[in-house]
Amino acid sequence: MIYFIGAGPGAADLITVRGRELLEKADIVIYAGSLVDPLQLEYCKEGVEIYNSAKMNLDEVLDIMIENEKKDKLIVRLHTGDPSIYGAIGEQMRELDRNDIYYEVVPGVSSFVAANAAVKAEMTLPDISQTIILTRIKGRTDVPEKENLASLAKHRASMAIFLSVQKIDEVVEELLEGYSIDTPAVIVYRASWEDEKIIRGTLKNIASLAKENNIGRQAQILVGDFLDLHGSNFSLSKLYDKNFTTMYRKSVEEDR
Repeated sequence: MIYFIGAGPGAADLITVRGRELLEKADIVIYAGSLVDPLQLEYCKEGVEIYNSAKMNLDEVLDIMIENEKKDKLIVRLHTGDPSIYGAIGEQMRELDRNDIYYEVVPGVSSFVAANAAVKAEMTLPDISQTIILTRIKGRTDVPEKENLASLAKHRASMAIFLSVQKIDEVVEELLEGYSIDTPAVIVYRASWEDEKIIRGTLKNIASLAKENNIGRQAQILVGDFLDLHGSNFSLSKLYDKNFTTMYRKSVEEDR
């Protein structure tokens, strides 16, 4: 049996209970060594075979999975964050499907979620934004033209930008096609790791702040008015509004 498991954004205790239990039982573990905390591997049982996929290509990864699945081994493919977001699992699942091999996916905590937790932000504030855009700027892997950053910026939604801090000048230039120059922006370096660092600014100065702090990789960029929690004029949630009736409680007026 093969399990794709999200190891979480960094801190070893942010893996799910289900993910940890499967990791403890695994006969074979293939982990993303460039980003997964090695402490995760301390929970593996004695005798487990461990492979670092940072040093492997797709064919090598698939060969190990397919060969050992035929031997009824429990195989864990341990990805960083949540495997469904920039996890490169689609290409692996497609080949397993072609080989009629069953697998399951165990979700994990994404780095964008960890970054928001670090800055204590809610991305969906009433009247401010009810839409979250997860994206990245064009790099060695292309981006569909209809999804270029400048186009997405025109929505002025809450945005989390992956894999792009190394091109921060270009990121800001494209974001300014939609957002104002005073829009809050935050860079969270290695969210949830012990060396986590938070850089707060606006689109006016976030690029220079990133360079001053030597942030060039492993960072999440958050952009949007949701980051201005105290300055934003947002409405209260209807869920807890005393004047709003829900299926679980009556409004103050109705309850009189």
